[in-house]
Amino acid sequence: MTAATTVKTEYEAIIGLETHCQLNTKTKIFSSSSTEFGADPNTNIDPICMGLPGVLPVLNEKVLEYAVKAGLALNCQIAKYSKFDRKQYFYPDLPKNYQISQYDLPIAEHGWLEIELVDQDGNPIRKKIGITRLHMEEDAGKLVHAGSDRLSGSSYSLVDYNRAGVPLVEIVSEPDLRSGQEAAEYAQELRRIMRYLGVSDGNMQEGSLRCDVNISVRPVGQEKFGTKVEIKNMNSFNAIQKAIEYEIERQIAAIEAGERIIQETRLWEEGAQRTISMRSKEGSSDYRYFPEPDLAPIEVSDEQLLEWRNQLPELPAEKRRRYEDELGLSTYDARVLTEERATAEYFEAAIAAGANPKAAANWITQDIAAYLNKNKLGISEIALTPANLADVISRIEKGKISNAQAKEKLPDLLSGVSPEKAFAGQELITDPSVLEPIIDEVIAANPKELEKYRNGNVNLKGFFVGQVLKKTNKRADPKLTNQLVEKKLNA
Repeated sequence: MTAATTVKTEYEAIIGLETHCQLNTKTKIFSSSSTEFGADPNTNIDPICMGLPGVLPVLNEKVLEYAVKAGLALNCQIAKYSKFDRKQYFYPDLPKNYQISQYDLPIAEHGWLEIELVDQDGNPIRKKIGITRLHMEEDAGKLVHAGSDRLSGSSYSLVDYNRAGVPLVEIVSEPDLRSGQEAAEYAQELRRIMRYLGVSDGNMQEGSLRCDVNISVRPVGQEKFGTKVEIKNMNSFNAIQKAIEYEIERQIAAIEAGERIIQETRLWEEGAQRTISMRSKEGSSDYRYFPEPDLAPIEVSDEQLLEWRNQLPELPAEKRRRYEDELGLSTYDARVLTEERATAEYFEAAIAAGANPKAAANWITQDIAAYLNKNKLGISEIALTPANLADVISRIEKGKISNAQAKEKLPDLLSGVSPEKAFAGQELITDPSVLEPIIDEVIAANPKELEKYRNGNVNLKGFFVGQVLKKTNKRADPKLTNQLVEKKLNA
């Protein structure tokens, strides 16, 4: 969740995102080649994805299922009848010289997702962002430029066709975004949804999630949109936000200087933190779309649609609201717990095992999260089960162990040591008749500190409490120890 900001008050930014999500299928969209990431160049290829003469594509049914589920999760209308089209363009990474995509009859249209931000006073803001369409298509290959990250400045280029034919869904938003922060939050929420569904891993570093931004500016109050510029080459949410903020300022400065904004595609240069011109922007007529003759139209029955709808999990926004409304968690805790589906499921399993929701949230978002971050692990990789976490929390609440003891033993618990073994012989001493002689002994052994305390240095109470805890191996009940120590010091 990020704080909402706006551009200069006399101008308004109009922003839309085109997001490509790679689908988590084992094989490509129209052939049986693997989609494995990181394979040696040009090893995950076949005659179909290379477009050799005489071959015919066959739609991977899992691609259709994942696309429909993504459309349903984004509140889209699912087309009962859709088709594939050929998008013609010529580039070395496109082996067929056309891409099989969807044009006028996509699989899903007219949806929305909700983003959450906070205003400058910390109050939550929710905003619906329209989804124009979601369609299926195949990916192109990848150009590797020697000596540069792009064609310009490279000594030569190589082509890796492993990605050619990898299944994608392209999700096009309405131009409802107004700032870089809104756009970054939209992209993050879209990624969360895809990961919750299990249809995409959303890994931006591997190219599984790629965003192109369309942005224009106009004077506030003007109905007509300004000239649209597309920005490519952004591989992080931070880059999306910064590229948009830069481009807004660039376009405003150009307009105020009397320059004409041209429709073009620009690249984001991370090092220089700026956008640069790449090429003039093509229109849909340049692609000469026509229906794909080698693939039959797609029909989704009501029965199939209902089955896929019933398989959808509870999505992040729904979980966040439930955690706040039903479990009484803070907006921050709900946000952190629902960032990953595995974390939310771990949290809910701990509650089902009897854990107090707030206590479980604190352990997961603080101490356990710190351990995971330090060791670069996911929550599914730790050996502390949700049931054992609930056991630890129960022991603390019943006064059997202290919070400090639990934190001290956390590394052992996370590595698989059971609470019974970790806290064997460690139960808190809660009997005053056992603690009072120990306190008397500590006070008698520190006469100088006792005199200073009784002369007004009341902070020394902590010293005496610490000595008692040390003498009892931290087994003295902290609350009771504080009460007894204070009583004896003031006697």
